[in-house]
Amino acid sequence: MSPYFSQQETVPSTEREQQLLSQLTPLINYAQQQCAYYTNSLQHIDANKIDSRAQLATLPIVRKSDLIDMQQRQPPFAGLIGPESRVDRVFQSPGPINDPERTTDDWWRLGQAFYAAGFRRFDKVQNCLSYHLTPGGFILDSGARACGCTVIPAGPGQTVQQLDVIENLRPEGYCGTPSFLKILLDKAKADNRDISSIKKALVTGEAYLPPLRAEFKAAGILALQAYATADVGLIGYESDPHQGLIIAEDIIVEIVRPGSSEIVAEGEVGEVVVTSFNLDYPLIRFATGDLSALLPGTSECGRTNMRIKGWMGRADQTTKVKGMFVHPQQIEKIRQLHRQIIKSRLVVIQKNHNDQMLLQCEIDSHNSEHENLRTAIIASLKNITNLNGTVELVAVGSLIDDGKVIDDQRDFS
Repeated sequence: MSPYFSQQETVPSTEREQQLLSQLTPLINYAQQQCAYYTNSLQHIDANKIDSRAQLATLPIVRKSDLIDMQQRQPPFAGLIGPESRVDRVFQSPGPINDPERTTDDWWRLGQAFYAAGFRRFDKVQNCLSYHLTPGGFILDSGARACGCTVIPAGPGQTVQQLDVIENLRPEGYCGTPSFLKILLDKAKADNRDISSIKKALVTGEAYLPPLRAEFKAAGILALQAYATADVGLIGYESDPHQGLIIAEDIIVEIVRPGSSEIVAEGEVGEVVVTSFNLDYPLIRFATGDLSALLPGTSECGRTNMRIKGWMGRADQTTKVKGMFVHPQQIEKIRQLHRQIIKSRLVVIQKNHNDQMLLQCEIDSHNSEHENLRTAIIASLKNITNLNGTVELVAVGSLIDDGKVIDDQRDFS
């Protein structure tokens, strides 16, 4: 059995680069003719001249942070897909941002990530990302099935029931956030439950730090990570040995200076910008808002594509909590719902490898309705972000006036 999902993973780097660059002109031609957004933004571009990374870098960037406003002006997809593009599902991730999907095999292209993590035909996989409104569950589901695996669509939460399923069905693998895998391991240990069947995992949606990796290894689980977004699908993935994230074979990745389109030097931290050749949802120089850096050389596993260090935080105040994006606009919406709030700030920390949110709200008085207001804001935080958090009511002037709406205090170094 081949150690590679596709032989494209081992072609010489120069050959792969030529293949990708040769697709730029057809992609831009298609986008200019079929997608209203690109018809406007690329109207002065001669597609035939875009045949190198240097030429690609002259094109305007589409920023994920702008998608909310863009989609509100031109729903549902801001003119980024053609009028005849088939959309089988529409997701609405927090923000809200609308994301399309076609239900063709491995549309999100996660198969190679699962394969590199050791998943093989007939493996049973407990998928613990949500299938509700956000595409995470479907993204992993399609990738696991591309490897011939049988998927258990468990979703997140319901820890005791999840352990029941594991003991009953004996899945070989897990996919989902690393923090939820730790929750399952801790609960199994506390309740003396047997989840020893799980020997492999593909984790995503959160920073995956060395202490947690070591904890999974001690439990006999090889857990590698995938970096994917609801817009692009797979961007990068780990192999064993884990030496950064290998870029997916069918996209072009640039690392640019945040807030600009300037390419940074190798090793310098910048924003991940992707050009995707998916004609269902063509994305040309799509700035993800994620920070990373290029690594020199290639992986010892034999895959020859370029690598990045991994997820190193956000270029803007948007952050990711338990695999879900939280946007400054959402925090402002909570403030508008509760007019007693003068100013608010969301603080994100990590405790025992679990993300936690604290919404600090300045209010101008403390009275008998204080606790009722706090309870109402907690409910709004859950309704708007789809995440649980706590709320602290503080006196006016308590929050530093530095423009921060989201203060992410987690250490991703």
